Amino acid sequence: MHRQVRADFDGESVVVYQAYPPAIADAALAAGTFVAPFKRERMTWIKPSFLWMMYRCGWAGKEGQERVLAVRIRRSGFEWALRHASLSHYDSAVHDDHGSWREQKDASPVRVQWDPERSLRLEPRTERSIQIGLSGVAVQRYVDEWITDLRDVTALAHRVHGHVRNGDLDAARAQLPSESVYPLPGDIGARLGATY
Repeated sequence: MHRQVRADFDGESVVVYQAYPPAIADAALAAGTFVAPFKRERMTWIKPSFLWMMYRCGWAGKEGQERVLAVRIRRSGFEWALRHASLSHYDSAVHDDHGSWREQKDASPVRVQWDPERSLRLEPRTERSIQIGLSGVAVQRYVDEWITDLRDVTALAHRVHGHVRNGDLDAARAQLPSESVYPLPGDIGARLGATY
């Protein structure tokens, strides 16, 4: 079971995805970052995998998730989040015992889950994809410091989904964002139980 962070990234930044109702998406696109009605007090989940985002939002078809945003953030911020994260669930390969996991979780403003990656038909794959939940200081940094660009990729989601519905998986695959294995620093990989 591979746990690898796969993402669209360059030397300075990495793309994560979020899905929101139109009111939040429109306000964010106009401001270049998240503003009201986005709520900083709530945990916000970011996902580097486009197809996992499609699974979560139903190709931008679920209520309250009709708009998909590609959020480009600084790699320094992305790695800060992972370095200050705790796994959502106890993992004996990562934690000495349940008590040490609980202590780390209580002290961390970031949660990480490894969920099955998805195919073009949104079926689960054997590889695991990372989901990152930001709260408290992590949300503040995300909104105020890390975001360098916001793009609406809802139309892309609909195009890819149209090809999948028509059975043209090659055309669908050709439209996907280019994602490759992100080079996690060793201390972060160990903290999160990543594999290489």
